Amino acid sequence: MTFAGWATIVLFAVILTALALPLGGYMAKVYSAQRVFLSPILAGPERLLYRVFRVDERQGQDWKAYAKSLLVFSLAGWLLLYLILRTQNAFFVPHGLNPLGYHSAPWNVTFNTVSSFVTNTNWQYYSGETTMSYFSQMLGLTVQNWLSASVAVAVAVALIRGIMGRSGKSLGNFWQDLVRTILYVLAPISVLGALVLVSQGVIQNFSTYLSAHTITGLSQTIAMGPVASQEVIKELGTNGGGFFNVNSAHPFENPTAFTNLFEMLLVLIIPAALVFTYGRMTGNRRQGYAIYSAMMALFLVAVVVAYVAEAHGSPAQHAAGLHTHAISGSGGGNMEGKEQRFGIAGSALFDVVTTVTSCGAVNSAIESFTGIGGAVPMANLSASETIFGGVGTGLYSILLYVLLAVFIGGLMVGRTPEWLGKKLEAREIKLAGLGILVTPLAALFATALATASHGGRASISELGKGPQGFSESFYAYLSQANNNGSAFAGYTGFVQPNAGNVGSHGVTFADLLGGGVMLFARFAPILFALAVAGALAGKRVTPAGLGTMRTDNPTFVVLLIAVIILVGALTFFPALLLGPVVQGLTGHLY
Repeated sequence: MTFAGWATIVLFAVILTALALPLGGYMAKVYSAQRVFLSPILAGPERLLYRVFRVDERQGQDWKAYAKSLLVFSLAGWLLLYLILRTQNAFFVPHGLNPLGYHSAPWNVTFNTVSSFVTNTNWQYYSGETTMSYFSQMLGLTVQNWLSASVAVAVAVALIRGIMGRSGKSLGNFWQDLVRTILYVLAPISVLGALVLVSQGVIQNFSTYLSAHTITGLSQTIAMGPVASQEVIKELGTNGGGFFNVNSAHPFENPTAFTNLFEMLLVLIIPAALVFTYGRMTGNRRQGYAIYSAMMALFLVAVVVAYVAEAHGSPAQHAAGLHTHAISGSGGGNMEGKEQRFGIAGSALFDVVTTVTSCGAVNSAIESFTGIGGAVPMANLSASETIFGGVGTGLYSILLYVLLAVFIGGLMVGRTPEWLGKKLEAREIKLAGLGILVTPLAALFATALATASHGGRASISELGKGPQGFSESFYAYLSQANNNGSAFAGYTGFVQPNAGNVGSHGVTFADLLGGGVMLFARFAPILFALAVAGALAGKRVTPAGLGTMRTDNPTFVVLLIAVIILVGALTFFPALLLGPVVQGLTGHLY
């Protein structure tokens, strides 16, 4: 542990907060249909897109109509992306967009990949630079990075409108929320962000792959491509899918310590800002501050634990004499699987940033973390996107927890639970409870099925014996259920021809089960969140009285944190004990 490492963590939290506050206010104006400084430039394209969709953006939708539009749009995106990926070597694809003539992946891998990108997961059972053409990367995967992120933000905004509604049914218009998210939020930041990344060395070209000769006389192929444009939306939209197989550890995606900090800010800026957007739109900024405080507290605890664990190293490393010493100012610790240009602090912070969200991008090998350090990303995923979470998903996920915390608090003090002047009844609590439980049930059921079946065990690496093997399986489905996309490397769903020991049965099992988990765990919580919004939108607001429990003070922050930890502990603690905790307390490397 070093002073520079702690300073990096503190500086990141300060910069994030300073940027999220004004962005949250700007987004509140965007979704309240107020004029912003970009209106003179984007009003025309906005009207054009409404004509293309043939929708009247002024026509409000109740939660069922809103959900129907969202599902139809997502289904159309799924079908189009499947077609693109299955025809990437077709005759109509220009040679310049597929210079190496890559063929399409098998149907089962394509099913998993399409489900992954449509659900904002970006789980990858393939190496992007060796399987995907520029055509597929740009027109297929990158487009879905924009669209899936916009869909989630739209749901969060609809839930806010339901909370602030006054005896009405309308949650706004899905098409308007979708278009305004793309034009007014994602596009401006993406353009500026891509320019920053290019200036720092992230590549952006359509060149044929380069051939180089090393000093040892061997040949090496250096992949090229339009990376910066995909990298920025990959982080900003909390998507996480890398252009290259090693993701943000690749110097063409993340070349310097500055880009490492910049990309982490891109990941968290919109999830953090949406909390302040919620406070402004509901007219209760203090509640926005309270929720942000709970998120930041949980985030900082995760960062501190990960940093301390990695700086200390594992019992196995100490016993084997493998404890590394000061490398590039890292101050010693576990440098296995990490880039020296980022060090332990930059790797631990990046790991936490991308696992508290649905991003899943990585700049180090999570499976090379210590047992306790590796338990941190699993614990983050166990919080089910309530610690900032993905764009949109983080806000509507934690608001379901807020509703549950208000209900529990009301029971504790013996008063009718009220949230922003609206009385909570059985219907809202049941919907919120189901929305909260969907993700844990999907992850645990899929892990149990994979662990107990031959097909699931066939996808575990040969090194994955004992707790390491369970961690690989558990993390894979925990990541997919949370639409995260990061992996405990080793669990596979794609084997190159003649790869040997893993049969196609195991591969197909992982592809289909994983794809199904991603789709279910993405859209089921969305439907429950919209149903909660619809139930709240029709409630009348009553003035706060002496018996009303406040939801904007430190006491409620503590209650909210306790509810999040309690639900996570009850659902995932036994699984965590079987995997990373056992490994961290023993002398076994695997």
